[in-house]
Amino acid sequence: MDAARVKRSAASDLRVTADISADSESLILVDEADREVGHMSKARCHEGRGLRHRAFSVLIFNGAGELLLQQRAQSKRLWPLYWSNSCCSHPRRGETMESAVHRRLYEELGLRCPLHFLFKFEYQAQFDAAGAEHELCSVFIGRSTGQVRINRGEILAARWISPQALQGEMAGRGSTSFTPWFMLEWQRIWHEHRCAVLALQSPPVYSMAGRT
Repeated sequence: MDAARVKRSAASDLRVTADISADSESLILVDEADREVGHMSKARCHEGRGLRHRAFSVLIFNGAGELLLQQRAQSKRLWPLYWSNSCCSHPRRGETMESAVHRRLYEELGLRCPLHFLFKFEYQAQFDAAGAEHELCSVFIGRSTGQVRINRGEILAARWISPQALQGEMAGRGSTSFTPWFMLEWQRIWHEHRCAVLALQSPPVYSMAGRT
């Protein structure tokens, strides 16, 4: 795949008037087994070394097997301008994981599609002395052929990339441009769940011309 294909823009704009990611929204604190133990504002959850909270990551593929990446908006408190998986966020207080992943996928990318749960993992990543992520993160994959419409309040840019090209970027100098949670989850996906990713590709179309 040529570089122009990998780097091309994937999206038009999605106009959303409401603030979909306020620092004051209440997130779900959990223990190591993902049992709910309390609630805290998003801002407080990300202070210092972070408080463990429930989160999710969504990876969307197209029929060619390419993954949709997003570049986080400059206004993001943590990892601004870094490239990451298609969509990631948190269930709000009183919200189910299923509702949250579909809500956020539409809010950020204007997409609606079936999603398949793969695994959950815990990580802690320090951005600077004042902020970090500490999440118990559920990972979902899905396939969409819909038009991507990015929310400019959350996303600066988007692009499609093949898994092979992504592996190359992560193995090279480009690895420093990706968010830490995406690096962790992608390696596990590609090594342990590759069949699930490949199953999302469209079946090849064979021509009957010339056959007898």
